[in-house]
Amino acid sequence: MIDDRILLNDWHAVLPLAQLEASNNVIGARLLGEDIVIWKAGDGLRAWKDLCVHRGTRLSLGEVLQDDTLQCPYHGWTYDAAGQCVRIPAHPEQKPPTKARAITYQATVAYDFVWVCLGEPAYDIAPFEEWDDPAYRKILCGAYEFQAAGPRMVENFLDVAHFPFVHENILGTQERPEIPDYEVVTDENGVTASDIRVFQPNPDGSHAPNWVTYTYKAHRPLVAYFRKEAEEKFAILLMVTPIEQVKSLMWMWMVMTQDDSSDESLRAFQDEIAYQDLPIVQSQRPELLPLDLQAELHLRSDKTAIAYRRWLNELGLSFGTS
Repeated sequence: MIDDRILLNDWHAVLPLAQLEASNNVIGARLLGEDIVIWKAGDGLRAWKDLCVHRGTRLSLGEVLQDDTLQCPYHGWTYDAAGQCVRIPAHPEQKPPTKARAITYQATVAYDFVWVCLGEPAYDIAPFEEWDDPAYRKILCGAYEFQAAGPRMVENFLDVAHFPFVHENILGTQERPEIPDYEVVTDENGVTASDIRVFQPNPDGSHAPNWVTYTYKAHRPLVAYFRKEAEEKFAILLMVTPIEQVKSLMWMWMVMTQDDSSDESLRAFQDEIAYQDLPIVQSQRPELLPLDLQAELHLRSDKTAIAYRRWLNELGLSFGTS
């Protein structure tokens, strides 16, 4: 397991709840260098080390039984919801030893996602204020796999100055690449950048170029958000699943109040944006995000990135950073 006290004691979005339910309520995943099994019985959700203590088989290959236990596929050792082995089929008369226990973590559900904490949660799950508003339509995009450090991916999400070049004629245009000054605040809720203005060629589907205003937030080191400030509301919650130092999954909840486009076309649009970002982020060197502000050059338009790096440094984050 990767040893970073900030991320070990934080909640991480690991996979959609629907993906678990489609896998007969037991599925394997990887988080912070650790293989985990996620399983569900009744209303209870569990996340454990993906390991049977008998012969080291992956419990994610097993099955959830009718009595709400998890059975290992190798010798049938069966664990209850607390992680204690309660049955050893080869020795039905023998009570399993107390030390025959799975290594357990904490798991919960938020925003139709399974969130896991490998330590003791020191923070709440990042807020998503639009989630419970019935006026918003919700579309899940991803997962996008990046061979990149999670903080590099979040910083790219927070960066708007690359729009005219990486997303030319979609989110920006090289004829108008300027980024006017904006405000950035760092507090106990993370980093908030407001009144960020970008000139876009087709901001509302009318093909009438215009300025668009955004608010960006980094709620947690690997969870960020933006809201488009317009009459028709649009927001995205970005969730990065840290698999290894330089391997991550990126998920996005895209929500909006009005749009007649199909889910498929909107998801295809976000896919295009993500896959334009992917080679850029994967090419960045050093691979780990430098927290020493002297290591790279910065401009006024980089204010959000500067605040994000300073905040990570203050938190003491080591994972994915240098």
